[in-house]
Amino acid sequence: MPAKKKTAAKRSAAPKTAKTKLPPKATVVSSKLSYKGPLFSVFTDKLREPNGTTGIRDVIRHSGSVVILALDETDAADPIVIMEQQYRHAAGQYLWELPAGRREPGESPLAAAKRELIEETGYRAKKWQKLVRYYASPGFLGEWMEIWLARGIWEGAAQPEADEHIRIVRMPLSELLKRIEAGKIMDGKTIIGASVYAARRKQGSS
Repeated sequence: MPAKKKTAAKRSAAPKTAKTKLPPKATVVSSKLSYKGPLFSVFTDKLREPNGTTGIRDVIRHSGSVVILALDETDAADPIVIMEQQYRHAAGQYLWELPAGRREPGESPLAAAKRELIEETGYRAKKWQKLVRYYASPGFLGEWMEIWLARGIWEGAAQPEADEHIRIVRMPLSELLKRIEAGKIMDGKTIIGASVYAARRKQGSS
């Protein structure tokens, strides 16, 4: 009986990602300072779109914020996350959050993260690593938020501002993730920070 002729299996070529040329950006025709406060400014910008039409955009400009995911890794399997609970007037309720704050103009994000962690919680950290930078609401808000991972932490005295009334809680990462899944954590930066860190832990890259 003649041997069967072996045929090489055809491998489907991986689809190539087409390089789509992005349309040109809108041109700023004019920009007017509509409001200037201690934390942010609001500009009313008149834009000319690439097709020639014009539109008005109100944009909040901000120097950027830092967020700190501070870990006590005594139990490496389920590290403790330093959490805060404080009242947020805009939300009308108490929220669970990671420590965070505004970057001062000219201040590096890392320096701001170290300062905010001390001011709000009293904790210091030996090791710092940037996790992610993102825009919370880029439709009208120019503020970016940069999340930093702080390890090798130790306690100290907090230095909160006069209007800050913060409750500090040590929460296991597993509990934090359960609360996020259950919808009990509604702060965006906390959801993003914990989720990114948990995903990297699972991949073994953190």
